[in-house]
Amino acid sequence: MAIANRRPRVVIIGAGFGGLEAARSLSRADVDITLIDRRNFHLFQPLLYQVATAALSPGDIAWPTRSIFRNQKNVTVLMCEVSGVDIQARTVTDGTAVIPYDFLILATGAAHSYFGHDEWSAFAPALKTVDNALTIRERLLLAFEQAELSSDPDAGARFMTTVIVGGGATGVEMAGAIAELDHRTLLGEFRHFEPAQARIILIEAGPRVLPSFPEHLSAIARASLKSMRVEVRTGVSVTDCDAQGVTLTGGEKLHAATIIWAAGVAASPAGEWIGAIRDRAGRVEVSPDLTVQDHPEIFVIGDAATVRDVDQHPVPGVAPAAKQMGRYVGRAIAARIRGRGAPAAFKYQNWGDLAAIGRKSAVVSLGRFRLTGLMGWLFWGAAHIWFLIGFRSRVVVAFSWWWSYLTFQRGARLISDRDRT
Repeated sequence: MAIANRRPRVVIIGAGFGGLEAARSLSRADVDITLIDRRNFHLFQPLLYQVATAALSPGDIAWPTRSIFRNQKNVTVLMCEVSGVDIQARTVTDGTAVIPYDFLILATGAAHSYFGHDEWSAFAPALKTVDNALTIRERLLLAFEQAELSSDPDAGARFMTTVIVGGGATGVEMAGAIAELDHRTLLGEFRHFEPAQARIILIEAGPRVLPSFPEHLSAIARASLKSMRVEVRTGVSVTDCDAQGVTLTGGEKLHAATIIWAAGVAASPAGEWIGAIRDRAGRVEVSPDLTVQDHPEIFVIGDAATVRDVDQHPVPGVAPAAKQMGRYVGRAIAARIRGRGAPAAFKYQNWGDLAAIGRKSAVVSLGRFRLTGLMGWLFWGAAHIWFLIGFRSRVVVAFSWWWSYLTFQRGARLISDRDRT
């Protein structure tokens, strides 16, 4: 690498948890960083489901990327959508601009996978973007408005039914939040039906919800959902999805006006850009130092990469893992620039798994330490507030949660005038 009379150029694609942490970890390095994202903000995805269920507004969990790096003078933020990488010329492009790099960090994340049925996305939006969250929120609220107008009992039953596909943390948290919205927040606001009669059905193809958690915590989560009148179906898969609802294995049809997809992920096309070896989900197979085979100047982190821990178990696609990878890559690049030895292979520190189930229940697994119920919920809330960016966001989110806890109210229940599909 010939870098004469200039500072090394580090290009980071993706302003998610991994990309932000990589840029921050290079704050004191003698490099020029270009941080590229197709959006102008960083999104705190773990709380996106609360936007979808009207507990929070998008601005509570999103921050302009430029403001985050206002005082880090070695970072330039660009808003564009990268469409390709030239690994020979060491440049990235959005089809118009060409941006050179000496080190490239791909932190492009992942999208939900519909297992070969991408046409289902029109009927069952996933929860990865603010637009998706707002679409889900409007469908949930609009379904009740349509139920109030309907004189057909069958149509009314469909409007009052929500199906969530996927029993991981996102699906479980979504089910609990919708149960609160339907069975608590909306009580007494309609005259022709009772929102408490709404059906919420959680579908998981595996034998239990929260499969990454210890089995007894999974059982507690299922019991909590049941107490909130969520119907949990395990061991069944969705075989078809349309505007009327979903079809399950065995041919059972669930008629539902609102379908939410929380099952399966597929990596971004970053692996295709660089021609790297990828797994079935499209994630790049990286070396122990998170570099791409034969290209030590290219790092892939977060949901875009397949990473294994010291026991050869896959590292989960969660925010703490992405942040750890970002910090590691920052240290590795800084060490190379200073002519020091590379750090030891990346080692993931699993600080635990958390999932909230409604307003006063959560399951927390931190090694041998376990919390459930209200204490779990308090711990879950404190952990999420800690990871929010900025004092204002922490205060706003904390106040919103406590207000909702005391009053059962949700302040973001708006149905916009945008196109409703």
